[in-house]
Amino acid sequence: MRQLEKIAEEIRKCGRCGLSKTRRNPVPGEGNPDSTLVFIGEAPGYWEDVKGKPFVGAAGRLLDEILEKVGIKRKDVFITNVLKCRPPRNRDPRPEEVRVCTPFLDRQLKVIKPRIIMTLGRHSTAYIFSKMNMKFYGITRVHGQIYEAESLGWKCYVIPTFHPAAALYNVNLRDDLLKDLLKMKSILETSEKT
Repeated sequence: MRQLEKIAEEIRKCGRCGLSKTRRNPVPGEGNPDSTLVFIGEAPGYWEDVKGKPFVGAAGRLLDEILEKVGIKRKDVFITNVLKCRPPRNRDPRPEEVRVCTPFLDRQLKVIKPRIIMTLGRHSTAYIFSKMNMKFYGITRVHGQIYEAESLGWKCYVIPTFHPAAALYNVNLRDDLLKDLLKMKSILETSEKT
């Protein structure tokens, strides 16, 4: 879709914060621009910064594996992040970085208008909850819950889950991640029928 490519080009040229000086490659996001499902992560990691693509490292391979288990092809969804550039040493996004970078995410979502937004981890969930005027009490408390959102500009479902990177370090979270994605798949199938 032309609008998404225009946003991606703006991201590639962006110098709004200090991350533009330390990044190798910005990571605008990729996937099906007509998808009814968007995944939002936190920020690019090392391999994403090297390749300029989202979720291509170990966490991305785990996400691909779980998507395959639930019967969803990566090429059929759109995957992006709150931040489009890697924070040094994979540190947490800073509030000012989120503030200057999220207008890109907001515009991507408005172009795609997904039926389901699946947030991966606490940073993307906190941001989307703020857009929905909801308090965020932590990913452990809200993961797997289904929220209806109309305050984003269109009606959709928001389903938070753990970031795949967290499931790499805590294998117990893999079952939760799989269950959350299965729940999302059932909502996706139901919404496609209506």
